[in-house]
Amino acid sequence: MRPKAELLRCVVGPDGRIVPDVAGKLPGRGLWLTARRDIVAAAVTKRLFARAARQPVIVDDDLAERVEALLAERCRDQIGLARRAGQAVMGFAKVEAALAQGKAVVLLAAADGAADGRMKLRALAPGLPLVEQLSGAELGAAFGREHVVHAALAPGRIAQALIAEAARLAGFRGARRES
Repeated sequence: MRPKAELLRCVVGPDGRIVPDVAGKLPGRGLWLTARRDIVAAAVTKRLFARAARQPVIVDDDLAERVEALLAERCRDQIGLARRAGQAVMGFAKVEAALAQGKAVVLLAAADGAADGRMKLRALAPGLPLVEQLSGAELGAAFGREHVVHAALAPGRIAQALIAEAARLAGFRGARRES
């Protein structure tokens, strides 16, 4: 028993195939899992989806990878939405300025960025959540750039949604993804 925001929902598609429903909006009875790679892999290996669905199902071997890709896409979409709404800044100097003005509630640091950059952000705002599951290229895609290392989001529903999505993605990539 966990809050819905921490769980991953899957449904049985019309063809009997397990479909990850990271948005939680697909029709059908949901099969809920803890949003972690090892839990999804164990469910696939032990054929728990068929037992939970009470019917034969088809489960792809790459289900965990598909879920990870979908969660990363949702994080990028949230950041892109914040950017278009004027609630996101990128670049260390702009993030530093946003922190000084009290306009940042979520910090973003590229997983493949330098560790000292993350430590500098942490030192500037020790109490703020730090999302570090996305690579520089993934952050860049959200900002319409090739590569972004540091960013911040302003207060609001988009920032809260990103925190929830990043927490689920952390179950698949860990605190920091090693490339």
